[in-house]
Amino acid sequence: MSRRVRSALVVLLALGLAGAAAVYLRSGSTSARNTAPRPRPPVVYVMGDSFTTGIRGLTKEQAYAGQAARMLGWQVVIGGRVGSGFAEPGPAKQRFDTLFTRQFAWRPAPDMMLVSGGHNDVLTPMRQVRRRTVALIRRIRAHWPGTHLVIMGPTWGRDVGAKAIRVRNTIRAAAVSERVPFIDPIGQRWFTGNRKKGTGNAVRYIRADNIHPNPAGNRHMAACLVANLRTLGLARPVRGRPASPSPAATPSPVTAPTAAATP
Repeated sequence: MSRRVRSALVVLLALGLAGAAAVYLRSGSTSARNTAPRPRPPVVYVMGDSFTTGIRGLTKEQAYAGQAARMLGWQVVIGGRVGSGFAEPGPAKQRFDTLFTRQFAWRPAPDMMLVSGGHNDVLTPMRQVRRRTVALIRRIRAHWPGTHLVIMGPTWGRDVGAKAIRVRNTIRAAAVSERVPFIDPIGQRWFTGNRKKGTGNAVRYIRADNIHPNPAGNRHMAACLVANLRTLGLARPVRGRPASPSPAATPSPVTAPTAAATP
């Protein structure tokens, strides 16, 4: 074999080895990407009244919190009781602080807890509502340092009156005083009008009881909640990590608040 032929074979062999190495490195990096652990889903606890837990004919998984969890990829635990509130114990004789102890406090710290309510507190003295709301906020924070906390005010399925505005204002003031993000379904007018009168979006979103959202209304609530959480930077909360509000995201009120819904 001539020297020229041997040289050519050496060059070809070298090129082949280099190509094989490149293929191996590429496949290795792809494999590494494919096997890299995915970020774990956020763990979120949600506590509330019948709007959160569901009522007859509608499970908690079908209610707004379950819908929002699916939209955002959360691991969610939903609790609370029908008729309960921040200060109102309801038929089960359990306020939110009692429900927190029984349903949540024994669990590992979540990334975020959302407490939603106030609808059942309208007939309770507002000083008690504010005191209980502040106490619950402080207790959750002390129990789970680093866990994000969000308060969502009452949801109203029909025309908003003075009592609804008063309890919303009270709960919002408590949240603001404790520097907790507050989501305001009444102020953002998630639901409008009155189903029985055939007005507003209540016609398609509210059940025959003229109070609670139907399945479409719960999907609408979930979408509004998700929009607010994205604005707050808490759609994918991580315990101990500051929220990262998105300047591109905005809450999704149905329309601008009316004078009746303005504090």
